[in-house]
Amino acid sequence: MAAHSGAFLKNAWNKEPVVTVACGLGLLAVIVPIISPFRKYSGMINQAIPYNYPGLFPIRDNGNMPDVPSHPCDPQGQNLDWLKNL
Repeated sequence: MAAHSGAFLKNAWNKEPVVTVACGLGLLAVIVPIISPFRKYSGMINQAIPYNYPGLFPIRDNGNMPDVPSHPCDPQGQNLDWLKNL
């Protein structure tokens, strides 16, 4: 199998080197994000940061909303110290 693959790549490189390089770069573009170590950390960041941030719009607080911070800069949610320690 490896001999056939090597012969095919050698033949393709001899006939069309530009197409061979373009196909190789396209294959790398598909494979690299899958095996990248940053995939783990981007997933952790996406889980920790809420999609809808509760402090973007002013809300009238009547005292019965414990999940809404009184100020947008108040710490709320998960601790992100692991992100600072990268």
